[in-house]
Amino acid sequence: MIEREEENLMTGKKVEASDFVQFENVLRPKTFNEYIGQTASKENLKIAIEAAKKRGDGLDHILIHGAPGLGKTTLSQIIANEFGANIRITSGPALEKQGDVASIVSNLEPNDILFIDEIHRLKPVVEEVLYSAMEDFGIDIVLGKGPSARTMRIALPHFTLIGATTKISMLSAPLRGRFGNVLKLQFYTTDEIKEILLRSAKILKCKIDDPAATLLAKSSRQIPRIANRLLKRVRDYADVKNKSVIDFGATREALDAMGIDELGLDSVDREILSVIIEKFKGGPVGLNTISAATSEEEDTIEDIYEPFLIKMGFLERTARGRIATDNAYEHLGLKLQRNLI
Repeated sequence: MIEREEENLMTGKKVEASDFVQFENVLRPKTFNEYIGQTASKENLKIAIEAAKKRGDGLDHILIHGAPGLGKTTLSQIIANEFGANIRITSGPALEKQGDVASIVSNLEPNDILFIDEIHRLKPVVEEVLYSAMEDFGIDIVLGKGPSARTMRIALPHFTLIGATTKISMLSAPLRGRFGNVLKLQFYTTDEIKEILLRSAKILKCKIDDPAATLLAKSSRQIPRIANRLLKRVRDYADVKNKSVIDFGATREALDAMGIDELGLDSVDREILSVIIEKFKGGPVGLNTISAATSEEEDTIEDIYEPFLIKMGFLERTARGRIATDNAYEHLGLKLQRNLI
C-alpha cells in the first residue's frame, strides 16, 4: 500500500496526506450499512457480491467515477470488506513502467482486489500490461534483448481490479471496455450530508445541534470529504471558544472566518463570479481571461470551481465563453448588467 497525497479543502491542490489521513480513516465507513447515500450503486454492488459468493467466483472488474471526495476509495474498501478479500491500493501516477504492474499483480492472491486511484493517469505502456491481466489473467514478460529475446507468460490468480477516476473521458476505450461494472457516484443531497455529519460527530465524540448540522451540510458543496473537514474546523473553533455543543452561532462564525458562505461558495468562487460580472459585464468571457484576472490556473478553475458553480446555477458555459447567471448577480448582491454584443 502506498502513501498518497490528498487534495486541499476547496482548491483540489495537492497537500501532504500525513496531516489528515488518520482523521479521514477514522470516519470511513466499513460496510454498506454504514455507507450513507449512493443507493443505486450500493444495490448494484450488493447484488454483484452476493452472486459472486454464491457461485464461488471472483468479482467482475469495477470502474467508479465521479467528482473528488464522493467516496470512491471508501467504496472500494467496503467492497473488499463485504466480499471478504484483501485489497492492495495504488494510483495511476505511481505505476510508471510495465514492471511496476507485473510486480503488484504477480503477488496477488485469488480473489484479491487491486484498487488503482486516478486510473485515467496510467501511461499507455502500463495500460497494455493491464489488458491481458484483466482479461486473460496473465502477463507476458520479455526476457533478454535483441535476437535472443523471448517472451514468458506468467499466469495470475483471478483478481478484481477496481479503478477510480474523476475523468472517465480520459480513459482509453480498450481499458474502459474491460470493466464489467461501471458506477457513477452522484453528488449528495443536503439530508445525506447532514446524516454523514451527525455520524462523524458521534465518532469524534463532539456534540452538534440540528441547525448547525444543517448549515454545515448546505455549506459542504454536496461532498462528504469537505463536510467532514468543515466539521473538524468548526469543532476546533468551538473548543477554543469553550463551547460544549457546536451550535448555529459557532458554526456561522467559523465558516465566516474561513470565507465560506451559506451555499458553500468560498472566496475564489465569489472572485470568479465577481470578475465575470464587474469586469466583463456578465460575460461571455474566455477561460484564459478569467484565469489571468483571478491568478488561478485554468485547470483549477475548470475542474474544481466551475462544476460547482454550474451545478448551483451561477455560471453557464457557452461556445463564446462563460456567462454569469441572474442567480449569481442576486447571490452577490450586484446590479444586473449584460453585454449587448
